[in-house]
Order: sequence, then structure tokens, then C-alpha cells
Amino acid sequence: MASSGEKKTNYARRFFWFAVAILLAGGLYTAGWFYAAERLEEQVNANVAALNTGGRRASCENVEARGYPFRIGVFCRSVMFEDARGGVSFRARQLRSAAQVYAPYHIIGELDGPATLEAPGLNALDLEWASLRSSVRLASPLPERVSMEASDLVVRRNETGDASPLLAQAGTFEFHMRPLGDDLDLAARFSGLLLDAELTGTDAIPALDGLVDISLTEGVLPNVSGRGLRGRSGTIRTITVSTPDGAGATVSGPVSVDDEGLIDARLDVTLREPEALAGLLGDLMPESRREIELSLSGLAMMGDAPTLPLVIDKSRMRLGFLSLGSIPPL
Repeated sequence: MASSGEKKTNYARRFFWFAVAILLAGGLYTAGWFYAAERLEEQVNANVAALNTGGRRASCENVEARGYPFRIGVFCRSVMFEDARGGVSFRARQLRSAAQVYAPYHIIGELDGPATLEAPGLNALDLEWASLRSSVRLASPLPERVSMEASDLVVRRNETGDASPLLAQAGTFEFHMRPLGDDLDLAARFSGLLLDAELTGTDAIPALDGLVDISLTEGVLPNVSGRGLRGRSGTIRTITVSTPDGAGATVSGPVSVDDEGLIDARLDVTLREPEALAGLLGDLMPESRREIELSLSGLAMMGDAPTLPLVIDKSRMRLGFLSLGSIPPL
């Protein structure tokens, strides 16, 4: 029979080797994490360097991998991208990203403002926010899903002086994108959106809430024309805009853009609180106020939420029998 001293010796030996195994596993894991972090920093620097060609400039200042022990991600003091030929520029402050080591293809990111954005057809914009977070699920050849959420978003025109003119602000703003075969699903949601009178021509527009959900046909394929949305088509599942008093509209239906940038569409428009909406549209288009009020006041007799066809023919809009003017070429 084994003595109690022998049992204690066996237990001590097992505990010793168990502790050694834990330390060895921890050491190997730590070495692996720092090796992966070093490779990640090298890959980010290589990708940024590859962007600095053909009139483009990019930087991710002071790249550093952080997150040990259970996460890994990239931190940059500031980020910048500029494409002189395309007229696109973006600058922002600190970028932080992280992925759990057991789910490296799901990356969460945060970006600090303020930021400056330039794009073709737009004046330079200053962007500010309380928080801006993103979520990306990586896959090949395209990400499985991309999401972004911002709170207390403020957009100003980038001008010298003590205060840049305010253009828009929103309490929350979300954007989501995912490929579905060759098509591309795009969705956005906003709340508390206030537009400056410089954009709308009136200060009578209340805070707006809205939802956009569209599918772009063959949207993941390169546009061989290189002209943005020209030559594209898609489906508006819903575009909904509402005011605090319940007035608003919902639009759905197919849309296409020809090679000249002119829009063709056959849409269904559902109006809520037509009389209140007539006042809002009259402020936006004062030259057509009388026609709008007469048309929408008649629609109020059809119920609380009548639906009308919106026809866009070569960018000329017609809602029922009401002409709404033309949309400039895209």
C-alpha cells in the first residue's frame, strides 16, 4: 500500500508539471501574439505604402498593434487619404481597431474627429461627432458586411474664419453595406436630422427621421465606364422620411441611370398627413406652393396615407398629375 508521503509526492509532481505546462502555453501564446502583431504592423505599413502612387497619398501615423492578451488591432495617431486625380481627400484623428483573437475576421473600429472630407462636386466639409464606430466582417473577395454608426454628427463647410457655416447635424446616423451575389445592398438610418437653410432655402424644415434601403444591381462589379452611377440600375426597397408630427413619405420601386446621367424610375409614393406635408413642400419649393397645396389637399380626401405613382422620365419628375421639375444629371 502506498504511503501518504508517496501520494503527496505524486500530487506535487503533477501540480509542478501542470504549472510548467501552463507557463509554457502562456509563453508560446505570448510569443505568437507578438509575432502576429509585428506582421500586422508590417502589413499595414506595406498597404499604406502601396497607396502612395499615381497621385495618391495615404498615411496611418505611428502604426502600432495593441490589444494583448485577448485582442489584436491597429492603432494610428491620425489617418489620411488623398487622391488628387479623383478629387477625393479625407483626414481624421486617431484610429483604433480590434478583433478578438478567436474571431480575427470580425473587426471593430473607432475613429476620433474632427475630420475633413473632400469629394467631386462637393465643397470641402468639416465633420465632427461624439462617437463613430464601425464593424467589418472580412471575407474573400469582398467583406461580408460593413457597418458604421455615428452619434451627434455635425457637418460644416470648411472655410477659414472663427466659425465654419453649419450645413447639417443629426442625433444618430447608421450605414450598412453587404454584397449579395453580384448585387450590393445598401442601407442607412438617421434621426434628428436638421438641414441648414442654406441647403433647403428655408428654416421651416423640422428635424427629420429616415430610413434608406436599396439594392444596386451588379453593384459589386467594377463600373467599366468609370462614371459612378451612370449605366447602373437598382431597386429602392424603401426610402422613408418623417417629421415629428407624423408627416412624411415612403418611396419604393425600380430606378436606372443612363450613360448621360439621366434617371428613369417608376416609383410608388405613400404620403402621410398630406396637408402637413403640403406646407413642408411649399416651403421647399415656394414657386410651386399653390400647385402643391391644391394637389395634396385633394389627396387628403383619399385617406391618411394615399399612394401615388412617381414617374421619372429622363430626370423629369411627375407625381400623379403634378409636375415636380427635373433632377440634374448625375
